[in-house]
Amino acid sequence: MRRLFQITMLAVCVSSSVGCFLPIYSPRPERRVQQLLYTSEDMRSVIDEWERFWFLDSPSHLTPIRTHGGIM
Repeated sequence: MRRLFQITMLAVCVSSSVGCFLPIYSPRPERRVQQLLYTSEDMRSVIDEWERFWFLDSPSHLTPIRTHGGIM
């Protein structure tokens, strides 16, 4: 019973540590900044792809001034 408690407490301590077990980014600040910039650029391109998929990036063919349409 005591051994099971020790294993459970060890699992809780390991799982509650800050960060990932395997870090995603480099510990060197220069390299980490470059990796973060690449990641943010990838996220920015997702928005562009979404707009391109739904044809939201196309120009509007509507006139900026609404016209009456009838005979004046």
